Amino acid sequence: MRNRNVAAWTSAVVTALVATALVSPAAAATSAPTGSGKCPQLSKKLPWYGQNRAQLQRMIDERGTCDGHHGPRPVAAFDWDNTVAKNDVTDATIAWSLKHDKILRPASWKKTSKWMTDDADKALTAACGTAVPVGAPLPTSTDTDCTDEIFNIRESGTTMSGAAAFAGTWNHRRTVPQYAWVPQLFAGHTVPELESYAAAARKEALAAPIGATQKLGTHTLPGYVRYYDQQRDLIRTLQKAGFDVYIVSAGSEPVTEVWSRGVGIDRAHTIAIRSVLDRKGRITTYNEGCGGVGRTQGEAIPYIDGKRCWINQDIYHVKGKSAWNKQRGDRRIALGGGDADTDVTFVGDATGAHLVLNRNKNEIMCRAYDNADGRWVANPMFIEPLPRKSGTYPCSTAADNLPQGGFGPLLRDDGSVVPDQQDTVY
Repeated sequence: MRNRNVAAWTSAVVTALVATALVSPAAAATSAPTGSGKCPQLSKKLPWYGQNRAQLQRMIDERGTCDGHHGPRPVAAFDWDNTVAKNDVTDATIAWSLKHDKILRPASWKKTSKWMTDDADKALTAACGTAVPVGAPLPTSTDTDCTDEIFNIRESGTTMSGAAAFAGTWNHRRTVPQYAWVPQLFAGHTVPELESYAAAARKEALAAPIGATQKLGTHTLPGYVRYYDQQRDLIRTLQKAGFDVYIVSAGSEPVTEVWSRGVGIDRAHTIAIRSVLDRKGRITTYNEGCGGVGRTQGEAIPYIDGKRCWINQDIYHVKGKSAWNKQRGDRRIALGGGDADTDVTFVGDATGAHLVLNRNKNEIMCRAYDNADGRWVANPMFIEPLPRKSGTYPCSTAADNLPQGGFGPLLRDDGSVVPDQQDTVY
């Protein structure tokens, strides 16, 4: 369905492990019936907030091929982390890899990212040392200083001392260096090796009880991951109704693919950061690009506007710089699902429903609560939902993630400012 570095990645380990709204009260009162009877129905045993199930079912009935729709199959696209599954599978994979000495020492930390600062290079070199030969595994299971430094940079973009780990110029709606750095950390490994680490982390995270945490150096992070039953049901219902369903994630593609199988989505329908491989099939610090951006060290990853670009390029085959632009209605997804500002552009592009799980992220929640087209569907997280946000979302002053960095007022398509919003779905 799309060009790949490798036509078919295989991993026996992965196969073995993986196989085993927002509507106002007034609008809710006038919601249409939940389905025509011709399309598959969402499970009524799984709880949704308010009238969200009815609103999603109505979209399925309207757009599904099961209800007499002809022409190209409608498309639904979902973010992965904290949208389809609770907690971050990339962090789970990094944590497992650090605990099992799977990060290889690079010849130069500075060269792992085009934006890495001298401070970060020095901090990583000091923490991880130079005793281990280049290309050999770092002893991160016992060297907590090295583990702390790596994970802190991944988590916050700063060193343990608080110095900026990345600096320079990048489009803040197309990439973020600490996200791009994740697959770069696995440089030197093959794709099947990385898949096996993700599969082992998956097995561990699914076995841990809900609420479990783990220690990584001095960091405490979630120790469990769960597929959301409601999202699994939604994806299966969409597929039965004739939708092509995709995952679009800012995580590493091999890691995301290991997890997406668990909801019946194959590699061809999983889009994430796609590493360039060397002649021996090993991961490099370079990524495939989008929208006229070629192979770089992460200038155009599936992140905010980058998710739109990758959807346009990989699903709708839009070429060159045009892939960054919002397309006409028949070349846009019917349903988009996300949980964070990283998802706001592609979720907003959806023509049928914009599904958002509330994690109190400013830009996407301002869009959801403003509900300009009446098709936004806001829902609390299905597991361990957040309490109500105090105060208001700063939509009118500081919700728009600006390309040059920083924040500004969020505008509607007509140029008007989105007013500050109260948190009402929690």
